[in-house]
Amino acid sequence: MLFDKFKKERYMIVGLGNPGAKYDKTRHNAGFMALDILEEEFGAKPFGNQKNATLTRANFEGLEVIFVRPLTFMNLSGRAVNEVGSYYKIPPERIIAIADDISMEVGRMRIRDKGSDGGHNGLKDILRVLGNQNLMRIKIGVGQKPHPDYDLADWVLSKFTKEDLEKLKPVLESVPGAVKLLLRGDLSAAQNRFNR
Repeated sequence: MLFDKFKKERYMIVGLGNPGAKYDKTRHNAGFMALDILEEEFGAKPFGNQKNATLTRANFEGLEVIFVRPLTFMNLSGRAVNEVGSYYKIPPERIIAIADDISMEVGRMRIRDKGSDGGHNGLKDILRVLGNQNLMRIKIGVGQKPHPDYDLADWVLSKFTKEDLEKLKPVLESVPGAVKLLLRGDLSAAQNRFNR
């Protein structure tokens, strides 16, 4: 197996979303959109689908970084994260999850190192399966429902508007900078710079 040759410290970066073309550019797939940019920035190379996920790999300043795109639907994200983490011996403290957040307006990002799922079903499943809240997360604002009676599932599965995509672009482009700081162990710097 490819990773048996390496003894470097490993990190997992998981982008949360739903698989399938019909979910492209939906609010719930902000994590997948961020992962696209991260894989390009880090020069990540694919090595197949395994453990319920599509995996790519890169090296960063002596660290081995595995990028994970779950092939399960959002509510079952924990299965893929747990299987990859167990197989490649990556503890929760070295997992960075990237997810959408409806409590923040589009154009905002928040970084946390632990805590609750914040009502996000993908994070909820990951925390439940891992039995541990100590994983870093990058939350990307996708905007609140237009009105209280709007169905939440319909909202998060709706496509970003052109205007929202323009607001989202600089946030997505700043995710690699945030991830690099987290990989260097500088959580405070990442939060000070990007929690806005």
